[in-house]
Amino acid sequence: MAARFEDGFLPGRWPIDAYGNGGFRFGDMSHRGSILVLPSGIRAWDVTEPGAIDRAALRPVQAEAGSIELLLVGTGAEIAALPPTLRAWLKDMGVGLDTMQTGAAARTYNILVGENRKVAAALVAVP
Repeated sequence: MAARFEDGFLPGRWPIDAYGNGGFRFGDMSHRGSILVLPSGIRAWDVTEPGAIDRAALRPVQAEAGSIELLLVGTGAEIAALPPTLRAWLKDMGVGLDTMQTGAAARTYNILVGENRKVAAALVAVP
């Protein structure tokens, strides 16, 4: 029986099976829009562009910071820099930050989670 993405949350660690067309496939289901992939599970994320990634958007990451060593941020089809203040805020929590295109972030996440690393991903959907 497949898990269900109820209320925009799927508990557990899941690889990202596919991305594009405005969303993602994971856990035998699909979701249109951006996602946060955290140790507790995958949740819908209302960010639609890199400029909207701020402390408020990353509060769920802050809540699980003790279980995350690295946050991969997929900024869409193009790499976009995040503000140094955001990087410092994450560093103060003990969370490293690596920013890349969403496809690269999803692939890197899959590799690291397969190695049982303490990784999370914030992935902006790609059209």
